[in-house]
Amino acid sequence: MAQALERPDGSWAWVVLLSSMVTQGLTLGFPTCAGIFFSELQREFQASNSETSWFPSILTAMLHAGGPLCSVLVDRFGCRVAVMLGGVLACLGMVASAFCRSLVELYVTAGFITGLGLCFSFQSSITMVGFYFFRRRPLANALASMGVSVGITLWPLLARYLLEDFGWRGTFLIFGGVFLHCCVCGAVLRPVASRVAAETREAPHLPLKTPAPGCLTACGQAVQRHMAFDVLLHNAGYRVYAVGVVWMILGFPLPHVFLVPFAMRHGVQDHKAALLISIIGFSNIFLRPMAGLLAGRPSLSGHRKYLFTLATLLNGLTNLVCTVSADFRVLVGYCLVYSVSMSGVGALIFQVLMDLVPMDRFSSALGLLTVLESIAILVSPPLAGFVLDTTDNNFSYVFYMSSFFLISAALFMGGSFCVLQKKERQGRQAEAEEASRARSVAVTNGAEKRLCSEDISATSI
Repeated sequence: MAQALERPDGSWAWVVLLSSMVTQGLTLGFPTCAGIFFSELQREFQASNSETSWFPSILTAMLHAGGPLCSVLVDRFGCRVAVMLGGVLACLGMVASAFCRSLVELYVTAGFITGLGLCFSFQSSITMVGFYFFRRRPLANALASMGVSVGITLWPLLARYLLEDFGWRGTFLIFGGVFLHCCVCGAVLRPVASRVAAETREAPHLPLKTPAPGCLTACGQAVQRHMAFDVLLHNAGYRVYAVGVVWMILGFPLPHVFLVPFAMRHGVQDHKAALLISIIGFSNIFLRPMAGLLAGRPSLSGHRKYLFTLATLLNGLTNLVCTVSADFRVLVGYCLVYSVSMSGVGALIFQVLMDLVPMDRFSSALGLLTVLESIAILVSPPLAGFVLDTTDNNFSYVFYMSSFFLISAALFMGGSFCVLQKKERQGRQAEAEEASRARSVAVTNGAEKRLCSEDISATSI
């Protein structure tokens, strides 16, 4: 497709940006409406809270865990094919889930297949934005993240409206058609001209004289390429960040899953309960780009990890509001404050990783982090459902659990980053003292040599 290559930072880049915004709204925004169907699925299959919670957890986990597989797919076929394939898989998963007769079938269709398709579409569209934008890349990423906020706003309202008229099976069938729009978004992702692509086309194809690697060797090379285990072992900052983020994820998605059932259980009407998630999404439309632009200021470049820790701490403290009152006006205030902390976490989670890891290892470090996140996401909602089953549907314990994971993760990351920064400062001081000592020794040796040369010349005379 050499004749169709587009120029970076050109006019078509804005079309790609719009496509990425829509794709993010369709993919990352969808799991937030899973709580709308929680009670319906529980009644349909006569399941417990823990069993029903596996559906949103598998869906969200696959949306993260498919990162390395998506990377391989992009390397082999390109971003356009990956996005369109993701749209087809998401559509097939939702259409098949409309005919499920058990929760296990729903886990496979709406959870595994749809989640994998959403992963392909989302991560490939983000990669394409990076190819098209160089000079305006921070602005492009901030604008693309607005699609997530729009999706969080619209998906719950659409799900509530369709659920009342068509039931959950008809709604899932319609959602399958909605996900086909990812194919339209992928179709506009024309290949982009880059220096790497030009060098590849101009380089002669010389035959390889080395023997082809075996199957195990090839697998090991692929794992090393797409998974950053070496960075995890040798980079202390990345190790602290990975542990803190995975621990944080155990509590971070719980309000999205259980806020609507919590409000409905305490007498809030169905449409008002769905409106709470939309309030969070609508607020993030404005807050997330502002947080991203604020974090991009050069004066804050050395403090981004502490801002991320502060946003995580605020998110955990905010969840304690739901343990005090379930009044609708109080929940609206909770959603507004929660949106501030959520926008900070969303805007900084990748930027902090870029500060801790060299850019040539960023993609592999991100792949390893998403896999670890998927494990936490897979465990978190079922664990909260188990807490509900054992406490007679007392949702306060779920929000206590969310706050515990978030606050402890924030304290761990903040304390660990302070210790690492102190050690780094001490190391720089030791290096500076050693360098100054070496310079003083060199100056002393030079002075002695000059004195010796003067004595020799005087004696000679």
